[in-house]
Parts: sequence; structure tokens; C-alpha cells
Amino acid sequence: MTGLRIVLAALTMTAAAPVWAETPAPVAMTDTVADGLSQRLFPMLGALDRLPGLDTRARAARIAACGDGPACVVEATMWSDQDRAAVAAAVARLGKTGVRQNADLSVAAGVDQELEALNVVLRVYGLGLPGRYPKIDGPVFATDTPFFADSVKVAIDTARAASAARPDTIAASVRLAVALLDANDAIAATRFDPLDQRENAGAQAAAARTNWSAYRYSLLIVPGVGPEDSATVLSPRSKLHALLAAQRYRQGLAPFILVSGSAVHPRRTRFVEAVEIRRALIERYGIPADRVILEPYARHTTTNLRNATRRMVALGIPLDRPTLIVTDAEQSKYIESATFTDRNRAELGYLPGAVGRRLSVYDLEFRPSRLSLRQDPRDPLDP
Repeated sequence: MTGLRIVLAALTMTAAAPVWAETPAPVAMTDTVADGLSQRLFPMLGALDRLPGLDTRARAARIAACGDGPACVVEATMWSDQDRAAVAAAVARLGKTGVRQNADLSVAAGVDQELEALNVVLRVYGLGLPGRYPKIDGPVFATDTPFFADSVKVAIDTARAASAARPDTIAASVRLAVALLDANDAIAATRFDPLDQRENAGAQAAAARTNWSAYRYSLLIVPGVGPEDSATVLSPRSKLHALLAAQRYRQGLAPFILVSGSAVHPRRTRFVEAVEIRRALIERYGIPADRVILEPYARHTTTNLRNATRRMVALGIPLDRPTLIVTDAEQSKYIESATFTDRNRAELGYLPGAVGRRLSVYDLEFRPSRLSLRQDPRDPLDP
């Protein structure tokens, strides 16, 4: 009996005070999706994990006052004008050391732009408010259902489990924004990374041995146009784009075709415009794979052209020669319109290049500009 009492006492003590009774601290984990999104969408904020002199006590108090209310937590996590002014002052005191600087902006201005981009993500995916592009952006669940509130709560829990940072810090708010994007499967911004070491490796090698003077154009730029239903893989317009581009390539107008377009229309489609056009070029028309450059991130016509320029620079394709935009008649006309010029200035802050001569209803010359290398996260999902 004595032995049995000892055993029972031991079991009782174990049950009353198990070794795992205290909540364990978060363990630092490598998360390729979350880390990739953080680095792509918020590169400067990532360098400000600890910003000396930044007083976030007021932020901490308002976040703590929310308790477990998901909408309240998200709203409290957003960076108010006062918060952003405090960050700007702290950055100014810190200087440029340790911050990945946007060459076209001051450090403070670049950080402030990323804080605004972060607020956009919190606003659209955490509060369910309409963004700049409501047709293609927004949460998976309708905002008037309990599923939406639950998905936000789970994103908050995920962000807290993944980071030991205090909820009031920049690092914690970045992690929450990324968790909200992940919860809604809005992670296309890094889906193909590292792009040029994988899908574009063959094109990069071919570009290095290309005699550019042998061609009229350095590149054929082919934007995608998505279908409006989730079952259609490639829209009729994009099929036309592929045919036209294949014809011009066979005519020897350019040594490469660049296809551009993300998974955009309809919202939450699984089909990436550039991937499907590339597949059509290779499988239907026999274009060599190392002559088709993939640009799978652009979500708008503005960034089709901007991102094409970025891929040109990354792959060693010269910018001092004209390119040819090959698209359907309607989009081609739009690209040379004043409306498109105004949209570039409003959404990018600059023109990604100069539109030149028209060869046909489908063909428009374009000279890319190095201004396209600027980082301007006005649309955080199209970096």
C-alpha cells in the first residue's frame, strides 16, 4: 500500500503541475512563404525590427484594449498618422545604417510608403474594406459572414505564434499583414521566386550570347488578358496574343518573347496569365522555351510594361533598343491613349517608357525607361 500511495502521489503531482503547464515561448521558424512575402512587399520595414527611440506605448495600449476582438486588433495594429510621424522621426535619427534604401526616395519616405502598403493589406484583408482594385483584391469569405471574422482571428493567432515580437512593433504588424494574405491565399507576389534562376534561366543564358544588332527589336512584350470565369485556362484574347507573338518571332523581329500577367481575373483564379501564354507558345507554336521570358507578377497593364523592363535589366537585355508590344487591338489602342498615360502617373508616379510608332492594330513600339526600376508599393500585391 505504501508503494501504491507513492505512485498515486507522483501521478497526482504530475497532473497538478505538468512540465508543459506554462505556455511555451514562440520558436523562431523559417517560413519560406511568410519570409518571402515580407522581404518582397516590405523590404525596408524588415530592417527596422528594432528601431531605437520609437515609442510605441500608445500603440501597445490600444492593441491590448481590444482583447480578442479581431476587427479591433486589426484596426489598432494599423499605423496612424501619428504613429508614422514617430517612425519617420526615429528613422531620421537612425540614418541610413542597416536600412535597405530605395534609391529614389529618402529612407523615411520609403519606410512611410511601406507602412501605407501595410495599412492597405490590413484594411482590405483584415477589415474587409474595399481596396483600390476591388474586382481582383479582397478576402476569400464574404465580410458579413462569421467565416470572415474567424479567418481574421486565425490570422492574428498565426502571426502571434510565428513571432515573439510585441504586438505594437513593426515586425509584428508586418507578420500580421503577411498572415492575412496567406489566410486568403493572396501570395502570388512570390510564387515563382527565384524567378530568373528557375523559369528564366535558359533565357538568361541565351541573352548573354545574343547579337542584338541582328534584330529590329530586343523583345516582344505580350501582356495577358484574363478570362472572367474560373474554369477558363486561357482567355480568347490571350490566345490571340500568343498567336500574334509566335508569328512575329518567326518573322525574326526579336530574339525573345516576354509574357506578362499574374493570376488576376477572376479573383482567386488559379491560372497565371503569363504561364498559360508561355505554355501555348511552346506547346502549340513550337517556340523554344529559352526564348520565352516569364513575368508572372504584373496585375495591371501599367505593371506589364514596368515589370517587363525589370526583367530586361535582370536578364541583361539592353534598354537602348526599342521593344514591340504585341496585343489585341483594344488593349493596344488603350496603351497609346492619354488615359493610360494618366493612369501610369497616378498609380506608378512615372511613365514606364515611351510609346512609339504603330506598326499595325496589334503592334506598338515601346522604349522602356529605367524609371521602372523604382520601388513604389502603391499596390502592395504588385511589387
